[in-house]
Amino acid sequence: MFLRDLATADSLPALEASVRFAAQRQQVLAHNIANIETPDFRPLDLPVGEFQAALRDAVDRRDRDFGGHRGALQVRETANLRVNSRGELEVRAAQPSRNILFHDRNNRDTERLMQDLAENAGAYRASVDLLRSRYDVLRTAISGRL
Repeated sequence: MFLRDLATADSLPALEASVRFAAQRQQVLAHNIANIETPDFRPLDLPVGEFQAALRDAVDRRDRDFGGHRGALQVRETANLRVNSRGELEVRAAQPSRNILFHDRNNRDTERLMQDLAENAGAYRASVDLLRSRYDVLRTAISGRL
């Protein structure tokens, strides 16, 4: 019980979900870049706004319903978000409609893909750094050192 409380304390579940989401999105974006010259290829992306809203809602509900900052996050499923049997969030990729359709029927925007990749890498790094610092605080507290 004590270890579960530590693992679900404060921002840890939200940071872990953010890291997993950014890692999944990085794979999708890298796939898009790898196929940028493929005829008939349609790039995919993960629904960032939908994920952020679902995560924000889960954090608000946990804080309201459990009276504090402890407990697992219960993310509500949406059209693109689902929780698997292990309790992990799975995200379904969709086609963004903001790209230009070229003569080879390829729907691409290189600059936008690179911008998405850079923004996602930044979000991933920030989440990992915050998560690492939270684990360092827990490690210090458990070991009894200051």
